[in-house]
Amino acid sequence: MKSFLLAVWEVAEVVLVAVVTVFFIRTFLIQPFLVSGASMEPTFSSGDYLLIDEITYRFREPERGEPVVFRYPQNPSTFYIKRIIGLPGERVVVKDGRVLIYNQQFPEGAKIEQDYLTPGVRTTGNVDVTLSENNFFVLGDNRNYSFDSRSWGTLPRKNITGLVRLRLLPISQVQAFSY
Repeated sequence: MKSFLLAVWEVAEVVLVAVVTVFFIRTFLIQPFLVSGASMEPTFSSGDYLLIDEITYRFREPERGEPVVFRYPQNPSTFYIKRIIGLPGERVVVKDGRVLIYNQQFPEGAKIEQDYLTPGVRTTGNVDVTLSENNFFVLGDNRNYSFDSRSWGTLPRKNITGLVRLRLLPISQVQAFSY
């Protein structure tokens, strides 16, 4: 009987250590994310299985051009993936198919480089917003099919979950991303 209880205790210890380890990794280090929809094509497609780095933004702020996963501000139980375009304190203007950024470096405005977009893609809409502290402006790469800051406004910093680091699926497109 004693050996049976010892065996049960050993199994329970292994299960407990495994559960705590998985909880720690998923809560503080890495989060899986399944892309749903076409808003980030051609960079990410519906069905792509990604790993999200939750550590980097604990040590530095998000930067322009980085694809991030975040909680949708109007329904925090829903997660989206978009690309950071405007940073806190900047003015973002979307007009005539272009995106212009106004900041201390570019007081007259500058068209940002977006080499991740399909050539010829224009950014529709008319937006003129100055971002407050801890707020970002995000857009999908597939501008014609993206529900983003042009529609629902700015993204609070606290809603950002993490940075896309790895695509695991589909297998033919496995890729690590560095920024």
